[in-house]
Amino acid sequence: MNKCGISILIPFKNTEEFLPACIQSIIDQTYDDWEVLAVNDHSTDNSHRIIDSYAKKDNRINLLENEGHGIIEALRTAYSRSKGTFITRMDSDDIMSPNKLEIMVTFLQQHGDGHVALGKVKYFSKEGVGGGYKSYEKWLNHLTEKGLNYSEIYKECVIPSPCWMVYRKDLERAGSFSPDRYPEDYDLAFRFYESGLKCIPCSETLHYWRDYGHRTSRTSEHYAQNFFLDIKLKYFLKLEHDSQRPLVLWGAGNKGKNLAKNLLEKKLDFTWVCNNSNKIGLDIYNKKMYHYLKINKLQQAQIIITVANKEAQEFIKDYLLAQGKKPVLDYFFFC
Repeated sequence: MNKCGISILIPFKNTEEFLPACIQSIIDQTYDDWEVLAVNDHSTDNSHRIIDSYAKKDNRINLLENEGHGIIEALRTAYSRSKGTFITRMDSDDIMSPNKLEIMVTFLQQHGDGHVALGKVKYFSKEGVGGGYKSYEKWLNHLTEKGLNYSEIYKECVIPSPCWMVYRKDLERAGSFSPDRYPEDYDLAFRFYESGLKCIPCSETLHYWRDYGHRTSRTSEHYAQNFFLDIKLKYFLKLEHDSQRPLVLWGAGNKGKNLAKNLLEKKLDFTWVCNNSNKIGLDIYNKKMYHYLKINKLQQAQIIITVANKEAQEFIKDYLLAQGKKPVLDYFFFC
């Protein structure tokens, strides 16, 4: 099997409007030792024809048909045919900066295996980018600049699905695309974390993330909040939870209630607290809601926080730091 530098895995479905710009941004890269594995996930528009026309002009571009259905199986199909030393993903509706591949490969060659190369991202949209996406972009890029992505991994996906690159052997060590868990990008970020892959800091914008109304992450049930919460709890219990330490849940909003249900279903004991005076003292799901000062009476508690309000989060963080608590050791923000 002939090796190449980078394998770029691209699942696509009905993105004919955006595919030419996406593929052209790859062709125009300053680093040219790459292959594209573009997997058609049962498109009903002209997407297949567009990729086929590029493949006929450039033998680095390969058109494949999904052997199953959905993004995960499309990624498996692409990965099974890939030959690169380095592996990366690309979304079929996005655009790479011209030096994206060169920068990421250089980072990995300098730091060696056991690392994941990242880049800053920028959202763009014909309709204008909403405040939520601007906030996520700012938060994510701040972490990426310092390589501290894992420090807030329980809040949200800290590794953007189309802007990472790893050595093939490191992807294999992390389980590649074998799990059937959505959101698949968030699950992979946790597996990178679990495998000990270190994030390489990057201060350059390497990826342009397109937002539009019928984007998969907006429309698919696999990206609903309950899926995110399930993944957070799964990895918290696997990687962080110490059964010898008291478990505390801080927050009585919808996320707090959903998480409380999950903990109760798993028969895990926890103390439920909040800083909402209207809820302190209530019984919810037969669990008493305590004032957050209850934490002071618990020795070495592990605290999951589901409070979404930004000002309240700052208050909680300041309070816990003043008590000598450490992030991603003693307390974990789940939103």
